[in-house]
Amino acid sequence: MTASIASAPDTVQLRADPDTHKLYGGWRIIARKEFGDHVHSVRFVILVVLMALAGLASVHSASGPIRAAASAATDVPSIFLYLFTLSPDRVPAFHEFLAILGPLLGFDAVNGERSQRTLPRLVAQPIHRDEVINGKFVAGIGAIALALAAVMAVAVSYGMLRLGVGPTINDVVRMIAFFVVAVVYIALWLALAIVLSVVTRRAATAALAGIAIWLVFTLFGGLIAGLVADTVHPVPTTSPTTEQVLANARLELMVRRFSPSQLYDEATGVLLNPARQSTGLIIQDTTSQALPSTLSLSESLVLAWWQVAALVGGVVVMFAAAYALFMRQEVRA
Repeated sequence: MTASIASAPDTVQLRADPDTHKLYGGWRIIARKEFGDHVHSVRFVILVVLMALAGLASVHSASGPIRAAASAATDVPSIFLYLFTLSPDRVPAFHEFLAILGPLLGFDAVNGERSQRTLPRLVAQPIHRDEVINGKFVAGIGAIALALAAVMAVAVSYGMLRLGVGPTINDVVRMIAFFVVAVVYIALWLALAIVLSVVTRRAATAALAGIAIWLVFTLFGGLIAGLVADTVHPVPTTSPTTEQVLANARLELMVRRFSPSQLYDEATGVLLNPARQSTGLIIQDTTSQALPSTLSLSESLVLAWWQVAALVGGVVVMFAAAYALFMRQEVRA
């Protein structure tokens, strides 16, 4: 009896040892490893090359009209930024290309480990379990930022070569703000991909679910918003009133704003165009005598703050859901 009591503390001490030796900076190790895997993967290189080619096509298309109107646009502020917002020749603008292709940078963070049967061994390492998903998310954001920086550097360099002029300091600051918003926007899709990766057991199922959600919000969002607006506030084909048209347009815009791509488009549209003074419906007042003016970056941020806040909030909510599901999930070999 005495021997049994004396051995109890030793047993408790042995069970406590693995917890006391866990690495509290384990997410950095996971992030470093995952970031290296992303950057050196063929998929990452293909996506970066594809986005760079699309960006070059949009910048090349936009630079033609800018060069043709160079003599008449000498007083236009931030003319270099029009390379990212103009969309002539039926070629989407640069920021529109990122809205379409950016979500493809989402990575199968958890399903990749499941398919290789390395997840049980990974969570068995002397690191806290939450640091696994934290490290993977940080690595994904780092890879996204690197990809966008490379694409933007190529686009800006080619734009300087085509126009023969470079961006001003104000243009550079606005491009940095645009870069941050683009990273947050793609991070939202990354967080959604992680949620689907945690919920589903197969990588193909998670990919199909992610593509379906992306198609609904990005490509079919405008169609759905139009149908909802026409149903709630129909506009007669003959002699519609101004109130009916405005009610229909406001409801359609409200429904569109449930899509991350709409929030991204509104925020980047204001940041890349100092002359744009609204993120909502633009109603021209022909009786106004006010001279056209441009906004400073701080004023543009005031206009776009809630769109950016909504995107950040979406990232937080999605990652919190993935975190909670992953922590409660049973991992089996």
